[in-house]
Amino acid sequence: MIKITNMKKLNQYLFILIFSFSLNSLSVIAQKLENPITTGYLKANLSKKSPKLILTPTIEKEIKLKLKSDILVQNYFGYLKKQADSILEKPLMKHELEGFRMLAVSREMVERMGVLCIVYRLEKKPEILKRIDRELLAVCNFADWNTQHFLDVAEMSFAVALAIDWTGEFLPKSTIQLAKKSLVEKGIKPSYNEGGERMYWINSSNNWNSVCHGGMVAASLVVADIEPELAAKTIARALDKLPNSLKEYGPDGIYPEGPTYWGFGTSYAVVAANTLTTALGSDFGISKSPGFMESADFFMHVSAPSGYFFNFADSWDKKDGDDSVLRAWFAAKTGDGLYFDKDFFEKPVEAGRFAGPGLVWISEYSQQKVSELPISWHGNGVNPVAVFRGDNADPSHYFLAVKGGKASISHGNMDAGTFVFELNDVRWVLDPGNQLYYPLNRIGFKLADYSQYGERWTLLTKNNQGHSTITVNDARFLVNGQATITGFKDSGTPEVTIDMTPLYGNNLKSLSRRFVKESNQSVLIEDSFEINDSTKTITWGLMTQAEVQPTKNGAVLKQDGKELKLTILEPEGISVSIISLDPPPMEIDKTMENLKRIEIQIPAWIVKDKKEVLKLGYQKIDYFRYFLLNC
Repeated sequence: MIKITNMKKLNQYLFILIFSFSLNSLSVIAQKLENPITTGYLKANLSKKSPKLILTPTIEKEIKLKLKSDILVQNYFGYLKKQADSILEKPLMKHELEGFRMLAVSREMVERMGVLCIVYRLEKKPEILKRIDRELLAVCNFADWNTQHFLDVAEMSFAVALAIDWTGEFLPKSTIQLAKKSLVEKGIKPSYNEGGERMYWINSSNNWNSVCHGGMVAASLVVADIEPELAAKTIARALDKLPNSLKEYGPDGIYPEGPTYWGFGTSYAVVAANTLTTALGSDFGISKSPGFMESADFFMHVSAPSGYFFNFADSWDKKDGDDSVLRAWFAAKTGDGLYFDKDFFEKPVEAGRFAGPGLVWISEYSQQKVSELPISWHGNGVNPVAVFRGDNADPSHYFLAVKGGKASISHGNMDAGTFVFELNDVRWVLDPGNQLYYPLNRIGFKLADYSQYGERWTLLTKNNQGHSTITVNDARFLVNGQATITGFKDSGTPEVTIDMTPLYGNNLKSLSRRFVKESNQSVLIEDSFEINDSTKTITWGLMTQAEVQPTKNGAVLKQDGKELKLTILEPEGISVSIISLDPPPMEIDKTMENLKRIEIQIPAWIVKDKKEVLKLGYQKIDYFRYFLLNC
């Protein structure tokens, strides 16, 4: 049940919550990594054996043993062999751009090299080695690896480095020479063009930082024999700069760019940690960075029973094989079965570009424990999140996830205060999620303009009116306004409170949102606000694809043959309206079938004593009980 309440009890609510909660610091200071890297250090410590990136001779022996005894490893290797066969039927990679990006080409090259090289090492089929050689010659003869979008360079560098390391002893020397030269000239050296286009990644704190430095680390480890000084300089730079992005995981593991970008950014932080460990014997503190290992818990928390994400920021809504493969590294590292996606490895489909390294990670996994997710959880940081689930006896797969945060962060949206809600395997309240970048880039849309009046915020997926939150005076949120979790209780009747006040500037004196999980069938939402002389209207919004039938004091939502009741508990005398968003407001907006926004409009003039509490409740309609009562 979702409920909306009256503001006169504001002081009482705040008192109750404050004594039970202590807010952690929103900012985490970057912790330096160990950094002993010099040319001499590399000469003394770099493994002389190959392979040494993620895979080692010892690990390879263990994989061969697991292939005789572990059904999941056998099954997954069978999948990789089929993928290798399909790659043999495809044309070679071409230097093709989508707008200013070559990222799709680089990512496919990572997948091809991982799959082909691991299958070749274990089966030694000549046709696979021949294809690896041809693939390497093709990409190394590209004019460049697209330095204008350095993610493309980083991923291509990792792909080529992995191929040389895993199969170099079997390839023609001329191919190895060309590939290493390409890593130096097309990969590492361009990374020092600090004044070039989009080179902010060197010092940035977003996913570009970990992806680009991770790719450069792998490349440097492979070319250290021919360019020892450049390799040492590049690895040392990575260890100096990676803390900029690693600090974003603190304090509780929440990845501020959302679960989709957790997969992207974290995968290359793992590449850096894993390749350094296997090549040099240490990851120099990467995996011990505050919140880094806990980020796997974050990913599990924001994954609903339906298989969909709480897709805040620029996230897509559905998990894929990449996530399962990456989780296998966390499972291997911790021995925790919570992270190991057994269902996926029983029937792998689209394992993604880390499919090859994935065989290493699942073969290294040995279950030591299986942790359980708490049914109530929250984490802090620049994008704080709280999640509530049903208990173990809950047959309706209850899932409520809410967030605070701010818009002016990488891939941020004006989505503070938003939530998603699932019950009986139906997502009743949704987030519109991300939309494709290329169509927007093609028309010159300024998607990366995060200023207060930036073009980004005209999109439905990016502005506050496209999320299930509260808008005042039809105005955008302040991009630097930070909504924080100010109260959380996980025992008894779980609840969370978010202070939304900083989002509204002079439009409102104060506003807080309180979400209460009253039962496995209901949720209460209580919005307490205090207006000022600038306040004209308060608009409560909810995004859904359900059919909506307004009632006297709320609405009934119908979807997939099921129903949910929305009840306005307080104040009396207000009703809902439905705004159709299919088609969306602008032609360039994301189109979602049957998308609509349920609104509750509260004009300022009806608010008594400048304070009000809006209470809303959602509760499922139980057909079975209804039928029994009416027999």
